Amino acid sequence: MNDLLAYLKPGLEHVNSFIDAALRSDIELLDSTNRSLREHPGKMMRPMLALLVARAASSSSPLPEDTFRYAAATELLHNATLLHDDVVDGATERRGMPTVATLLGGSAAVLIGDYWLQKCLRLILGARRETDRVLRLFAQTLGHLTEGELLQMQKATSGDTTQADYLRIIYGKTASLFESTALSAAISVSASEDVIRAMGDYAVELGIAFQIKDDIFDYSDEAQALGKPVGIDLKEQKITQPLLCALETVPEEEQKRIRGLVARISDHPSLADEVSAFVKAHDGVSLAVIEMNKRIQKAISLLDILPDSKHKEYLIKLARLVGKRES
Repeated sequence: MNDLLAYLKPGLEHVNSFIDAALRSDIELLDSTNRSLREHPGKMMRPMLALLVARAASSSSPLPEDTFRYAAATELLHNATLLHDDVVDGATERRGMPTVATLLGGSAAVLIGDYWLQKCLRLILGARRETDRVLRLFAQTLGHLTEGELLQMQKATSGDTTQADYLRIIYGKTASLFESTALSAAISVSASEDVIRAMGDYAVELGIAFQIKDDIFDYSDEAQALGKPVGIDLKEQKITQPLLCALETVPEEEQKRIRGLVARISDHPSLADEVSAFVKAHDGVSLAVIEMNKRIQKAISLLDILPDSKHKEYLIKLARLVGKRES
């Protein structure tokens, strides 16, 4: 990660300059909150993906301004959804800091998330070419994000999440924004339609692997040893890849029993421990790692369409990094 960040440092600084300029306000409460949020920017995975795709898909240098605009827009959209998610989930902490909802209340968090979303759209509208196409992409992504969250909420109460349901949920919640990030980056450098499609498909596989890794953390002894919260998904009655993998190893009657336990966790929180023990006893985490690695390998294979370059090598490294990250 340090090598990747060093390689992309100038480009990321340019992206950050767009974000910071977009978020300035003469309303002190809004401006100070935005500055505080920007002091803890997270992994910047989506802007990194955008810059690497644009460089790998382009034969020209330097990159056009639109590339940085679209990369900044993806980060604004991502953080807007996090502000909203913290209200929906009742989260008290984000990136090691109190959430805006905790400090200022849910209403303020929703409004600030809306502000970030509006600035995302303004950045796209300020681009020089393919504005309509990219705007449609981001509008579609907003729909996927909402549908993914709502489907997950629906399934939490029924305990009947299937593998297909899970993939639809994590595509909506995570992979769809990875996809629009890569598509807009490739569009910004006038890549061929074949390359644009391949970069979108690469990003979908990357995003699915990224979310599976997140879901693995929730069952991970290593994450617990590092002081990271675990078991949150089960407490929220979410059936994710480790549990789905474990369920596939037992007869249907046992599957029904475990799913019934998940559906009752809201009323009986202690049942989460029994479900977690079931996942560990049936190698759910190890099997989920196999599924994640399949997605990573598929993502890497989709890069064959690109000519060999340092940028392509970094896209390969980024995919592998998703599977090895510890946070």
